[in-house]
Amino acid sequence: MIARELEFEGHLIDSMIFPKVLDLILDLEGEFEIVEFRIGKRKEDPSYARIIVFGKDEGHLELILKELHKVGARVPEAEEVQLEEAPGDKILPDNFYVTTNHRTFVHYRGKWLEVERIAMDRVIVIKDDRALCVPISEIKKGDLVVVGEKGVRIIPPERPRKSTYFEFMGGRVSSERPTEKMIEAIAKEIVDLKRSGGKIAVVAGPAVDHTAARDALAGMIRDGFVDLLLSGNALAVHDIEVSLFGTSLGMDIRTGRPVPGGNRHHLYTISRIIAAGGIRKAVEKGIVKDGIMYECVRRNVPFILAGSIRDDGPLPEVITDVMIAKAEMKKALEGVDMVLMLATTLHSIAVGNLLPSWVKTICVDCNPATVMKLMDRGTHQAIGVVTDVGLFLPLLYEKILEFDRRES
Repeated sequence: MIARELEFEGHLIDSMIFPKVLDLILDLEGEFEIVEFRIGKRKEDPSYARIIVFGKDEGHLELILKELHKVGARVPEAEEVQLEEAPGDKILPDNFYVTTNHRTFVHYRGKWLEVERIAMDRVIVIKDDRALCVPISEIKKGDLVVVGEKGVRIIPPERPRKSTYFEFMGGRVSSERPTEKMIEAIAKEIVDLKRSGGKIAVVAGPAVDHTAARDALAGMIRDGFVDLLLSGNALAVHDIEVSLFGTSLGMDIRTGRPVPGGNRHHLYTISRIIAAGGIRKAVEKGIVKDGIMYECVRRNVPFILAGSIRDDGPLPEVITDVMIAKAEMKKALEGVDMVLMLATTLHSIAVGNLLPSWVKTICVDCNPATVMKLMDRGTHQAIGVVTDVGLFLPLLYEKILEFDRRES
């Protein structure tokens, strides 16, 4: 057998990191020996563990080490990160390191550099004594790319020492949890975040327009509780359709009944906005007088609309190149503390892939599979609220206003 000594540091017990380490070793048919284990005496004290991991051969041990690395394992000696040049644009050297969405450091020239703009499924490039998280599409020939796991350290998020109901919800998906209690917890978190200078982004699907949720989201934007809106062509089109015609997808939003000729309203909407020169121009000219996009323009809240092959039009502000849209979204999400994902599977997963693991993420959908898909694709910090967004958002907005008044 072949062995390697590893160490772990942090809140290893109450964050369930160390039990997970031992389970991973056993699940992969490895063996371990605990050399040292120091438990923190006070709540704020970290624990420390040093173990020897055994594998059947070099390949088996490397497999185990790869998995342990994801939960924070590091070798006791500070090894230098290994670098190789990219052989061509968008071409990577063999065994290139693939990032997680956790805080990551690399040991380069005797210093631990934190990897900037971390996101999952990317690579690390060293440039001008900085460690950068870069997508494959941006790799240039000659870039110094990190290969292997040597000299790379991951710090997984730890469970907060003070447990709140909001934190208790994390990482769980169920339609049986008390929805109103959850909404209260989310509302309080939003108010607390904004009072401390935090930033909140919303990812919204067109179902928001088809329900009473539209007015609530517009109110949240108007009152300063939303700092960024990420969506697609459909949300903007149907939001403006409501403003112009009182219909969404041709259905009267007050009665829920189809309107004669209503099936053409979204196309009329697109044509009118294009003629006006775009959403911003339409608001400035008084064509659009209310709604989500209206409040974004009036309150100077940035919005990014990513296009798809399903789009009619699209509206002038829609970014039709998906790679450019993704890059713009990633840039806009820097410094965001919370993301609300509302009734949109594809946009939720896409944005989730761009987020660091410490960003609070709430996914609201009537289908629990949407939240499960989001978590299965790596956004493990997501909190799932299984409910109709048309019921969720108005109540959330009401609770936000209650907490905001109470704490004023």
